[in-house]
This record gives sequence, C-alpha cells and structure tokens, in this order.
Amino acid sequence: MSKLTCEFIGADGNRIVADRFGHEGQSVMLMHGGGQTRHSWGKTAEGIADAGMQAFCLDMRGHGDSAWVDGEKYFFSDFGADVAAVAAQVFEQTGSKPIAIGASLGGLASIMAEGALRPGALAGVILVDVTPRLDEGGVNKVLSFMAEKVNDGFGSVEEAADMIASYLPHRKRPKSLDGLSKNLRLREDGRYRWHWDPRFITHHANRVDVKERVQSELLEAAANLKVPSLLVRGAASELVKQSHVDEFLELVPHAQFTDVKDAGHMVAGDVNDAFTAAIMPFLREYQAAA
Repeated sequence: MSKLTCEFIGADGNRIVADRFGHEGQSVMLMHGGGQTRHSWGKTAEGIADAGMQAFCLDMRGHGDSAWVDGEKYFFSDFGADVAAVAAQVFEQTGSKPIAIGASLGGLASIMAEGALRPGALAGVILVDVTPRLDEGGVNKVLSFMAEKVNDGFGSVEEAADMIASYLPHRKRPKSLDGLSKNLRLREDGRYRWHWDPRFITHHANRVDVKERVQSELLEAAANLKVPSLLVRGAASELVKQSHVDEFLELVPHAQFTDVKDAGHMVAGDVNDAFTAAIMPFLREYQAAA
C-alpha cells in the first residue's frame, strides 16, 4: 500500500505533517501518543486503506516532522484545536467527515476537539487506552520515562532500545531498529534525542492547578460526546483501570468498549494485528451506515 506525505495547517498556523493511505471512502485520522510519531500507525493505516477507507496519520504539534510551537501551547486543548482544524481540512479535501483514532495524547485531543472545541467536527471517536481520568501512578511512570533522557539523549539507537526494553519488558524486542530510528534524531553533538519538543514534557510538569483544571475540562468534554464512540483498552493497561472504564461509560453511555488481550498502554504497538481487528468492525459499521 503506497502512502503520500502531505501537510495541514494547525490551529495556530503551525505545520502538521501527515501520511495518507488510500484515496477514497470514509476518512480516518490517526493521532499518536505523547512522544511518538505518525509512523506508529503504519500497519493499522494500511489495514484501513485495504478495507476501502482512507487514513491520515498525523504528527502532532511538537512531534515528528510537525512544527514545534511556543511552550505555552502544549495543553490538551491546543492539541485538540489542531485535531479540529485538520478535521475540517480533511473534510474539505475528501468530502468525508473523519473518524478520529487517538492513542493516549491523541485520544485526549480528540475528546477536546469533538466534546468542547468544535462539536460536529468528527464523525466518530476511537479512544486507544485513554479516558478522561487516568491512573496517576501510571501517568507519572510514563512521564518519568519520557523525561529521563530528554536533555542528555543517547549515545546510539541501541542505547535507546535498551531503555525501552527495560521499560516494556513484556514486549518482544524488534529485530530491526528502523522503527525506533524514526523517533530519534542525531543532533550536532553526536547524541540521539527523541524527535519531539522537550518543552512538551517539561513546561507544565507538577503544576497542580493545571492538572485540576485540565481534568475538569476533559471530563466535561467527554460528557458532551454525541458521536459514535469506542474505547479500546489494553487488558494489561498501566493507565486505564476498570474504574476509569466504568466512569467513561457513564459519561458516554452510547460508547462501545473492548479489551485487547496481552496488551498494555501501547496497545497498537504491543499487538498491532489484534488492535486493528478490534477497531475494524466499528469502522466498517460506520462506513456501511454512511
């Protein structure tokens, strides 16, 4: 399946880079988690295109090849504003209002886009191991991992792979490091650093006032979701507990829910085939009804 790299304009005039798979049918936007890039969706996007739809895999602001922005502009509402802005451009280009698939950060941005900032921008929402309320211990673990080498970087791609392997011992280490290489950049000092703006992780750290306000905004936005919705959780998730699922289903009573066996928070990466199989019925059902 061939792909076409294209660009969109974010809410602040910032450049958003995306890969497009397919050229007809229902449009789908895929938004990665914090610290990842659009390349994390490759296999799933191919499956969506093979099913007669078109997939747009985005680099979120400050990530991958998309533009870095002012450090004050990395709140979930800022990412959500980009989702709404790109959704409007996808609709204009394709004539199809997109379904959003968002993992972690991408999911929270989708909640904000549809539930608060621009209701009606999306045709549906698939949340990948994320709900408006997350396990704080799990969140802190993720943030600590992301921040640990944000300044020092790595001496090699293999060193970064070793760190990931210790953080995700349940995941089989890939034979090729090509995928990981797309998440790193070799800097002038000879060190490899993550391919995202470090201000994304450092600017708002440990601000209780911000956390409380953002939590309230996310819960309110989720309660306003009216479009078809699906929550996909990794059955071994470190961040989304059953109580979080129950709360989400109370806030969004029309939402569907499914667990993916043998997957943690990084569901699409842990068991990609099973994840893709879990979302396809939802996408096909919407496509058939459209």
